[in-house]
Amino acid sequence: MKAATPLSGFTIGITASRRAEEFATLLTRRGASVMQAPAIRIVPSADDGELERVTREIIDNPPDIVVATTGIGFRGWMAAADGWGQAEELGLALASSRLLARGAKAKGEIRAAGLGEEWSPDSESSAEVLDRLLGEGVEGQRIAVQLHGAGLEAAQLSGAGLERELVADFCEVLRRAGAEVIAVPVYRWTPLEDRAPMDRMIELVATGGLDAVSFTSAPAVSTLLKRAEEIGMIELVLHSFRHRVLAACVGSVAAGPLRELEVPTTIPARSRLGALARHIEDELPLRANKIHAAGHELSIRGGCVVVDGEVRQLPPAGMSLMRTLGARPGRVVPRDDLLAALPGGGEDTHAVEMAVARLRASLGAPKAVQTVVKRGYRLALEPVDHLDLRAEGLC
Repeated sequence: MKAATPLSGFTIGITASRRAEEFATLLTRRGASVMQAPAIRIVPSADDGELERVTREIIDNPPDIVVATTGIGFRGWMAAADGWGQAEELGLALASSRLLARGAKAKGEIRAAGLGEEWSPDSESSAEVLDRLLGEGVEGQRIAVQLHGAGLEAAQLSGAGLERELVADFCEVLRRAGAEVIAVPVYRWTPLEDRAPMDRMIELVATGGLDAVSFTSAPAVSTLLKRAEEIGMIELVLHSFRHRVLAACVGSVAAGPLRELEVPTTIPARSRLGALARHIEDELPLRANKIHAAGHELSIRGGCVVVDGEVRQLPPAGMSLMRTLGARPGRVVPRDDLLAALPGGGEDTHAVEMAVARLRASLGAPKAVQTVVKRGYRLALEPVDHLDLRAEGLC
């Protein structure tokens, strides 16, 4: 089929659990294939006894300042209070406090609850909220901070030589500045019990079977990396993210754990799902490799090869061969190396000959893969430089 839409032929991994179907629809409408593997799940607020205790404390003794960090968190807090029959009391307590919203979504939920925020930064940055509070002076102030999900748990990636916290020590900085801080654990993230989809996504990242992976939270990134370490694939995953698989993050906070590991990321101008989908639509085609071989234009994607604008679905063996041949286009790849690249390997190089024959048929461009007698195979790049031919022993 012709690649008529911008993301035709690209395969994108989705790690989100909340609004995952909505995001998948945004990508498939643009022609992409998607693979969903939720990294985390949200513990319902209504089931959280600690949140109920903190809510009663705030009702009985309203704080001077309340910081709302996420829209879903603030909405969940109000919904949980309603379930406990405390929504009206909580609303009155919050109305007597100064309300600061980290971003537009938190601001929207504050207003939806019939309340009003005093201030919200355009950057949607916790750091800017913290700077403002410290600039005002917080000594002796009681400040409630709605945690945005990850708590203060540490994620350790010993194999990658990394130990870091999932959330900046916002509360601790305020405490050191003399404030009395009330941490409001509105919702918590935990890994899913079924790890099979995530393990499959990690395998595809490691082997280049995905063109991009999208992340909408820092804990989702950390969960994927931690799981990759547990199954012994962390170095392969990091190598792929650094060299061939695009890490597309909804914002700088989500990108943080990858940037700490010197993994390049890309983020949209606005931290929204729609903006992320449009950003991926713009970025992936620009990053697509284009190889001109035997009169054809080839682009090797995560799960297919686009030949002269037409998406060609290849079996796993064919994709493995194309990735290996395309890693150094035009260079001869020995049969033994191609044999090792085949899924499950093989007993002799006859398996390579059969796989190459099927590959040529699947591509519809048989001359694009050239046999180099007694040496192996190569992509027949054009125009061919005579010096390169002599170097390869072809003339």
